[in-house]
Amino acid sequence: MNTPLLVLLLATGLLMLFSPRLGLVATLALGITLLTLTVRHQPYAHWLWLPWLLTLAWSLKPLRKIVITRPALGIIKRMLPPISATEHDAIAAGTTWWETDLFSGKPDWKKLLAIPQPRLSPEEQAFLAGPTEALCDMLDDWVITHELRDLPAPVWDFIRSEGFLGMIIPKEFGGLGFSAQAHSAVVGKIASRSVSAAVTVMVPNSLGPGELLLHYGSDAQKKYYLPRLASGQEIPCFALTGPEAGSDAGSMPDKGIVCRDFYKGEEVLGIRLTWEKRYITLGPVATVLGLAFQLHDPEHLLGSVEEIGITLALIPTSHPGVNIGRRHFPGNQAFMNGPNHGTDVFIPMSWVIGEREYVGRGWLMLMNCLAAGRAISLPALGTASAKMAARYSGEYARVRKQFKLPIGKLEGVEEALARIGGHAYTLEAARRMTCVGLDLGEKPAVVSAIMKYQATERMRMALNDAMDIHGGKGICAGPRNYLATAYQAIPIGITVEGANILTRTLIIFGQGAMRCHPFLLKEIEAAALADTQKGLEQFDGAFTAHVSHIMFNALRSIVHGLTLSVFAPAPATPTAHWYKKLSRLSSAFALTADAALGLLGGELKRRERLSGRFADVLAEMYLASAVLKRWEDEGRPAEDRALVDYSLALSVHQIEKQLYGILLNFPSPFIGWVLRRVMFPWGRCMAEPSDKIGHEVATLMLKPSASFDRLSEGLFLSRNRAEATGTLEYAFQLVTDTKDIEAKIRAARKDGLLHSEAPEAALLAGIISAAEAQLLVDTAAAVREVIMVDDFSNAELSGMRTPAVHRAELLRPGM
Repeated sequence: MNTPLLVLLLATGLLMLFSPRLGLVATLALGITLLTLTVRHQPYAHWLWLPWLLTLAWSLKPLRKIVITRPALGIIKRMLPPISATEHDAIAAGTTWWETDLFSGKPDWKKLLAIPQPRLSPEEQAFLAGPTEALCDMLDDWVITHELRDLPAPVWDFIRSEGFLGMIIPKEFGGLGFSAQAHSAVVGKIASRSVSAAVTVMVPNSLGPGELLLHYGSDAQKKYYLPRLASGQEIPCFALTGPEAGSDAGSMPDKGIVCRDFYKGEEVLGIRLTWEKRYITLGPVATVLGLAFQLHDPEHLLGSVEEIGITLALIPTSHPGVNIGRRHFPGNQAFMNGPNHGTDVFIPMSWVIGEREYVGRGWLMLMNCLAAGRAISLPALGTASAKMAARYSGEYARVRKQFKLPIGKLEGVEEALARIGGHAYTLEAARRMTCVGLDLGEKPAVVSAIMKYQATERMRMALNDAMDIHGGKGICAGPRNYLATAYQAIPIGITVEGANILTRTLIIFGQGAMRCHPFLLKEIEAAALADTQKGLEQFDGAFTAHVSHIMFNALRSIVHGLTLSVFAPAPATPTAHWYKKLSRLSSAFALTADAALGLLGGELKRRERLSGRFADVLAEMYLASAVLKRWEDEGRPAEDRALVDYSLALSVHQIEKQLYGILLNFPSPFIGWVLRRVMFPWGRCMAEPSDKIGHEVATLMLKPSASFDRLSEGLFLSRNRAEATGTLEYAFQLVTDTKDIEAKIRAARKDGLLHSEAPEAALLAGIISAAEAQLLVDTAAAVREVIMVDDFSNAELSGMRTPAVHRAELLRPGM
């Protein structure tokens, strides 16, 4: 084989990717050379004719369509599984944003850094500093979750009167008209005080009647309901999940039959409904029920279609036949949640959200709203929980001593502190950036799934570590315990708005591959066209661009792998090496994704282990991008660099680990082996955060500083020393203030001037002043209060029962 000629053939192919015209000229010149060598009976020439013919066919569009594109289109059609209506609506929902750059293999870092910084308007800042702080001050989570099993009546009244239930409703309808950034910040601050109160506030502002009416309601529906929802006159809930349809909500058995019947004495067109729902938040106190159901039209009263599909309606809970059940009690949380049902309940057609125009379009409506809403509420709650774990664990680890040391100085505790700090910093960065995207008008469905999954999973990790650090303090329930309620709420966030297992294995990459890949959806749409000629033409354009895309990503992966990303693109910044690593990993991800899609096609969605690993890679790239963006937005604070490096090291390590796991379990072991050699020629080299960086992060969390305050920014911080967190804040400050005094006493004892570290002895010896001695006594008392836990008599424990009074009755209009 003539090696120079083979290299020339490969170079010709690459040239064709850059310039088809020059590639064609080079192909023809190479053909003349091959013909000359063949005439001269060179033994190697005939081996190169087939690749040359393929190269020529590729360069000539009419020939390419016959020889390459048409067969490829046939293969694609055979590989594609049928896509259900609900799957199609889920794929089509929302928009794409920064995640498309990450999926491309060549992220544009200028585009990332050009995303506006997060901002709150003066009005939004005032609401956070005023009504939100006031609400948090009213909340006693122990009373809410263990004594009342409900929010106190004054809290309910305050939430309604101050407009908390109408944050997303425009001012023209009486709402606050807040940005996504403000909405998220309000929910996060409340969540740092009480999960039950946060859920009560976030549900009317998330996926539900308000959001659906804003986007799809008729003018009459908006004018009637939105002012009433904004003022709290109406309490909404939305019923989607039932006993037979949980994560697979599209298979719901709840049905409505189009018919004519009497309403208010007049015969009208309407729907006769039968349904059974459960897990419906605010259901027990709701005055208006949003309901999802399958609509059927056997008499063709609406048109020729009989099976119309999922439809959404708004029904007053006082309507005859609506049965609001008793309460569920999820995770020991006191927010209202429960079942409801109805049998043969007739409603007029005007109660369908959007009226007749939107019958059968319910799933698309839900997916479009979820694309934005899922990126706000649960991410805000998860982020607040991680930041709360960071602040309180750092303070407790400094205040609590064992072996004559603050426990935060023990290396095992340092490890846990660093993990918590990394999660808190990363989630806050991603929360801010995502809300900016929403406020720019994006509805990034894939990003919202990433945020929901990552925020709730990292909340679980952070709170688990926080519980380990607090030990017995964390497991004894009572007013002194500021972790237990949030810890018990973890499974709720994990489960709702798409269970995390399914979000990771089916949604993030499954939807991401279809929406974020630059060419895949175009190819699939072309393959589905009934007009075969038009389909072939569209497929040819997408397919040829796709092949070029693969070749460029392969080339980038080879170069970046061999050079350890030294030549990867990055902005001029002190963190440039992290941008380079992410550029390399993005190319590797894109190439691996194309290889898996090419081998498995639609079968990939059933290979959930592989899909889950791909989801982890895409999610970690998004989170790492947000960390880099946050550091730039905040002015590159040097004191935060340890948090940045820790967070990024953890992300790139996870990305490399999951990519390697994909290739080790690749459907073709040989291709997996080849790709490992291409992408990781030196093996795995992206280590977890070093002990040194972990130590720096943990140390940062053990003392008051601007960096520590930024890490926990947005939390409600109580200054009430009669409360658990207020006592902790007070003790943490005192321990910091007495550090130098304690150092003087230790030095005096080391010099033999003292035989005891008691403040009284140091005062008598003249080592410290009377004021310093009193400060030490006050500090010891505050620390003692922090480390104490609650105890109860048997009578007190047996008295912690659910009150008999139902808030539903108290909240009915006119009550």
